[in-house]
Order: sequence, then C-alpha cells, then structure tokens
Amino acid sequence: VLFLQIVHILNMTSAKIVSFLLHPEESLHSLQNRIEFETGISTGNQELLLETGICLDPRKPASQCVIDGVRGWDSYMVYLFDKSKTVYDGPFASRSLSDCVNYIVQDSKIQLPIPQLRKVWAEAVHYVIGLKEDYSRLFQGQRAAMLSLLRYNANLIKMKNNMVSASQQLKAKLEFFHQSIRLDLERYSDQMAYGISSEKMLKAWKEMEEKASQCAQAEDIGYLDEQIMALHTEIVELQKSPYARRQGEVMESLEQRAIDLYKQLKTRPPDHAYSDSTDMVKIIVQTVQSQDRVLKELFGHLSKLLGCKQKIIDLLPEIEVALNNIKEADNSVMQMQGKRQREIWHLLKIACTQSSSRSLVSSSLEGTASTPAATWLPQSSSGNTAPHPLSSLAAPEDGENFADVIQENVNYLELFSSILQEVRQEQNSMMVS
Repeated sequence: VLFLQIVHILNMTSAKIVSFLLHPEESLHSLQNRIEFETGISTGNQELLLETGICLDPRKPASQCVIDGVRGWDSYMVYLFDKSKTVYDGPFASRSLSDCVNYIVQDSKIQLPIPQLRKVWAEAVHYVIGLKEDYSRLFQGQRAAMLSLLRYNANLIKMKNNMVSASQQLKAKLEFFHQSIRLDLERYSDQMAYGISSEKMLKAWKEMEEKASQCAQAEDIGYLDEQIMALHTEIVELQKSPYARRQGEVMESLEQRAIDLYKQLKTRPPDHAYSDSTDMVKIIVQTVQSQDRVLKELFGHLSKLLGCKQKIIDLLPEIEVALNNIKEADNSVMQMQGKRQREIWHLLKIACTQSSSRSLVSSSLEGTASTPAATWLPQSSSGNTAPHPLSSLAAPEDGENFADVIQENVNYLELFSSILQEVRQEQNSMMVS
C-alpha cells in the first residue's frame, strides 16, 4: 500500500476533489484523459498547477504530481483550472450534512441524552473542521494561480524589455541613417556640376530615405507599452488586495469554539441528563455563512487573476510580432546603409579612374608637342631655325625618330581608348545596379 501512487486533483471550477491511482510509468497525457472523463474538461483546456504555481511538464511522467515520501502524501494537491474560463461561478455549495448533524440543525432545541449528543457533536465538529479545510484548499488553489500569474508576468516583462531595447536600437540606427543620407545627398548635389552624376542612383537614394521613414513605424511600440504598464499596475493591485491573503480567521475561531464546546460536553457525566444543541448549531450556521462569504471573495479575486493571465497570454503574440517587425526593419536599414556605402566607393573608383586618365592624356600631349618640334625643326649651322623641305628629312636618323614618335602616339591613343571604354562600362554597370 505504501508504494501506491495516488494523485489528488482539486477541480477549481467545481471545488471537488478527484483522486487517481497512477499506473507505473503512466504518462501525463494518459492522466489528463482520465481527468477529462471525470470532470468533463478537455485535455486541451486543462491547466494543472502545483502549489508553487508551476505547470506540469507534459514531457515528464504523471508521477511528477506525487511528492516523495510518506509524510503529507495524502494531503498534497494538484490544482485543475479550465483555460477556456476566466470567470468562475463561485461560491459553491458547502459540503453536505450527515443525517445526525442535519437532525439537530433542523431542530436545535431537541433534547438528546449526553452519550448520543457526544456522537452527534463529534460529527458536527468534524463538519466545521471540514468547512475550514475546504476553504484552505481553495485558497491554496488561488495562491497557485497567483504564483502562475507572476511567472507569466515575469516572462512578459522580459519580452517587453527586449522589445524596448530593440526599438531604441532601431531608433538610433534610423537617426544615423537619415543624417548620413542627407549629408550624402547634399555632397552629391554639390559635385554634380563638375563631377559624376547618375539619376538612377539619386532616385534610389531618395527611395531609401522614404523606406527608412516607413521603417520608423516598427519602432512605435507605445500602444503595447501602455497595455503592459496598465496590466502591471493591475497585477500589483491584485497582490495588495486583502483577498490575496488568507481570510479564514473567523472560520478558525469558530472551529476552536466547536472543539471547546465538544470538550465541555465530554466532561459531563454520562448520566440520564439531556441537553439541546443550540450552541453547536449556532456555530455550524455561522461557519457556513462565513464560508459562503470568504468563498465569494476568493472566487471573485481568482477570476481577476485569471483575467489578467489571459491578457498576458493575448499580449505575448503581439509582442512577438512587434519584435519581428523591429528586426526586419533593422535588417532593412543596415542593408540600405551598406548598399549606399558600396555605391559611394564605386563613385570614388570611377572618379579616380577618370583623374588618372586625364593625367595620362596630358602627359602624352606634352610629349607629342615637344618631340615633333625637335624632329621637324633641326638646328641650322648659323643657329637660326628654319623649316626644311621634305627631301631634307630622308636621313636615316631623322626617319627613325619620326617613326618612334608615331608609334608612341599610337600607343597612347590605344591606352586612352581602353581607359575611356572601361569608364563607360563601369558607369553603365552602376546605372544598372
């Protein structure tokens, strides 16, 4: 018997306890199917919480519901909630009276022998203690719901902080992007008159600026931040609420009064005396009324807890979407920044190529200007320069110099043509990109 594993499930929707004998290595899904058969709550809507507010892990066996050891095993509870409900219809009816206790409640002034009265009052005391324990178990279920809510809230705060951090980073990158692209557009406009121009590239840059303005919408998370802050305030108020603390002091005092009354009865000698049950019935009625009041407050508070938890569950996907939008906008801004920088360096390459081609052309023109003069105008014996007839250039040395100059000019012309062709190709490729 000691090795049997029994799990006690407190159904918070009905305030009833159902117990199950666990089979060896039984899975949690199998246990949930049995719970569905007993309670009518589908497996998809079942939320099983431990006293610490931790939800049972479906990957682990059902034995996770049972504590190790003998002490306290029969009082350890797992709390069942219906995820399809956020408002619970408490308070529920109190536990039923036994026939003997119901007999004295119906007529508290009836006289009974002391021995018989002891038995009836013993059951009455047990009934009062049971009412208090029912409330205590339900309060533990409410406390488990509160702890579960705080776990969800901690996860919400963590995701909110990630979202705010990502939004601030995106905002900073957008500000840098806007400032840099404005400066690039100004500098580009300044050099268009004497430098390099590309209408297609200019249009692409302006489209980047507009697209960056659209990306700024992703950083707008104010509406989510307001909802999270309002929800956080509501949770703090629920934690401060007096209904979040145990309200069974009245029931505990009534329990003690019932025990003391029963002890006084036990001290009376078992003679032929008779007595009524007026005092005990008053305690029973007051305990039932007190339980109705505290259970009404408990389930009202529990419904607020579950409502806040559902709001968190609804907010989490919205935060995920906002985070994804921020990441996509961030990647888009970085890609546009990289593309624009590559285009700037491409322009710089073209400008350097054009500058080098101009220097080559100017040097070739200087060379051709000096060489023909020396060739066509040789020095005369008198020191005066005078043009010579074409027949005078028939000397072998003069013919060789003239051929060298022509060949050099041809080489420079071919080089200049290749440079110009390369520059045109690079400009065309830039226009296409």
